[in-house]
Amino acid sequence: MCGIVGIVGVANTVPRIGEALHRLEYRGYDSSGIAVLKDGNIERRRAVGKISALDQKLADNPLSGLIGIGHTRWATHGEPVEVNAHPHMAGDNVAIVHNGIIENYASIKAELMDKGHVFEGETDTEVVAHLIKENLQSGLVAREAVSATLRRIEGAFALAILINDGSEKLYAARRGSPLVVGLGQGENYLGSDAIALASLTNKVIYLEEGDWAELTRDKVVLFDSSDNEVNRPVAYSQVSNTFADKGNYRHFMQKEIFEQPYILAQTLGKYFDQTTGQVTLPDVTVDFDKVSKITIIACGTSYYAGLVAKLWLEKFARVPVEVDIASEFRYRDPVYMDGGLAVFISQSGETADTLAALRHAKAAGQHILSIVNVEESSMTRESDMVFPIYAGPEIGVASTKAFTCQLVVLAALSLAVAKARGQIDAAAVKTAIDGLLEMPGLISKILQDHGKIDQLARSIAKARDILFVGRGVYAPIAMEGALKLKELSYIHAEAYAAGELKHGPIALIDEHVPVIGLAPENDLFDKTVSNLQEIMARQGRVVLISNQGAEAVDAGKNSIAAFAMPKVDDLVGPIAYAVPVQLLAYYAAVEKGTDADQPRNLAKSVTVE
Repeated sequence: MCGIVGIVGVANTVPRIGEALHRLEYRGYDSSGIAVLKDGNIERRRAVGKISALDQKLADNPLSGLIGIGHTRWATHGEPVEVNAHPHMAGDNVAIVHNGIIENYASIKAELMDKGHVFEGETDTEVVAHLIKENLQSGLVAREAVSATLRRIEGAFALAILINDGSEKLYAARRGSPLVVGLGQGENYLGSDAIALASLTNKVIYLEEGDWAELTRDKVVLFDSSDNEVNRPVAYSQVSNTFADKGNYRHFMQKEIFEQPYILAQTLGKYFDQTTGQVTLPDVTVDFDKVSKITIIACGTSYYAGLVAKLWLEKFARVPVEVDIASEFRYRDPVYMDGGLAVFISQSGETADTLAALRHAKAAGQHILSIVNVEESSMTRESDMVFPIYAGPEIGVASTKAFTCQLVVLAALSLAVAKARGQIDAAAVKTAIDGLLEMPGLISKILQDHGKIDQLARSIAKARDILFVGRGVYAPIAMEGALKLKELSYIHAEAYAAGELKHGPIALIDEHVPVIGLAPENDLFDKTVSNLQEIMARQGRVVLISNQGAEAVDAGKNSIAAFAMPKVDDLVGPIAYAVPVQLLAYYAAVEKGTDADQPRNLAKSVTVE
C-alpha cells in the first residue's frame, strides 16, 4: 500500500524525493515523511495527511541532504498520527521506511523493551528500526546488522534503511512487497515501483523475492535470501516521466470517466482486427480447446469484472468457470484440475492477495494468465501469459477506465476461447467484434447526457442506504455501482441480483431507500421489471437505467426516474452500463463534498494482505 523512495545522490535529494512521493501518493495518503543524512546526523520531517502537508512542513522548516528516504503511508498498525508516520528512527543512527506488515513484531518489541528500547509510536515498522540498532550495538557492521534483522523478522515487506555509520549507504529489502532499484550516473535510487523513479532514471532492477540490496553512489550490491551475492537483469522502464494532468476537469476520476471512449478504442484496437474480424491476442502458451476449467481470481472492482467474464465464458465457450476473491482463494484449499487455466486480474499487477494466489496456482501446475494495466509489475514477470489492458495511468483511486478496459480484454478472451473450442464460428465472432467496435461511440453518447446523471445523483445523495439491482451480466455491474458509491460518497450501498430481493433484502425497502435498477432490453427484461414493480409496491424509489423509458415500468402512483441508454447486447452491455453507475457515484461524491480522487481509508495499490 505505502510508497517508498530512496536516493544516494550527489545533490540535495529532498526536492526529488518529494516529487517521487507525489507520484506515489496513489499508494497511500494518511501521512508522509522524509529523512536525510546530513553532516553526520539523520534529520527528518513528517506530516499527517496528503503530501501537500509535508510540502508545507518542508517550506516552514527546510531539509537537505545527499542521501535520503521518503514514504507515503496507508495505515496498517497504528492510527494516522505523526508519531506513527514514517520514516521511523531508532536513536539518531537508524531511519527506516516500510511497506507491508511485520507479523512477529509484538514478540520482538517486548524483547527489545526488556533491553531498554523506548518506542515512540504504535507501528510494526518502528520495531525493525530498533532491531537494527540492537544489532549494531552488539558489534555488527551495517551490512551484517541488516542481514541479521531480515533473518529475524517475518511477514511481507519492502524496506528502505538509512544507517548513520559514515559509509553513506542505503539498504533495501523485498519480501512479498515490490521494490525496484534504479541506476543513475554517479547516484542510485530505490522505489516501490518504476513510477516512483520515472523522473530519475529508466534503468531499473526489479528485486526478486527475498532479495536485499546495498546502494552507494557508484555501486549496487544485491543479495538473495541466503545472503549470497547475486546479479539480476537490468530492465529499461517505459513508465512516462510526465505527471498526469487533470486538464479542465475537476477531478482525475472525472477525467478518467470521460476519456473512456478514446481509451477503449485504443484497447479494442489492440485485441480486435476489424478488417479480418478476428481476435488478436498477445502470445498464448496454452491450447484453449484443451483447458479443463478456468479459475478467475481478483479483488474489488477487478473481481466484478471476473464475474462478468464467467457468464460470458460459460455462455459463449461452454467451459466451466469459477471466480474467487483473491484474499480467500488459497486459504480454502482450492481444487485444481489438470490442464486448468488460472486468470488473475489486477490494475496494478502488485495486489498482494492476487499475487499470492497466482503463486499458489502456479505451484499447482495451472497455466497462468494475468490481465494487468501496469506491464512492469510483479504479476507480469511471474505469469505465463500477460494481456495488458492499455488503460494508461489511472490516478483516481476508484477504478473507472481500468475496469471497462478489463472487460474489453475479458470479452476478447471469451470470444477466443469460444472460437478455439468450436462453440462459435467466424461469422459470429465478426458480428460480436463489430458490436464491440461501436462501443466508443455509444459511450460518447452516454457521456453527453452526464448532466442527467448529475441531477439523479443530487436526488439520492442525502439517502443513508441505496440498493443496486440487476440480473445476468448486469448483476456484477450493480455490485460495481454499489462499490463505487460506497467508496466515493460514503453512503451505505448494497447490490443484489434483482430476483433475490424477495428472499430477504426487500425488508429494507421503504420510501427512504432509492433503488438503482439496471434493466436493459434483453431476455431478462420482463423479469427485472417485475422485480422493480415489487420494490415500488413497497414505496421504494426506483432509478431505472435502461434503453426502455419509464413508461416501460408501470409505476402506478409511485414516482420513477429514468436514464436512457442505447440498446446493446449482453457482450457490449456490461461495459456500457458501467459508465452511468460510475457517473452516479462521482456526482454523488461531488454533491456531498467528499474527495472523489482520494477517498478516506483507501489506496490505489493494495500491497498488503
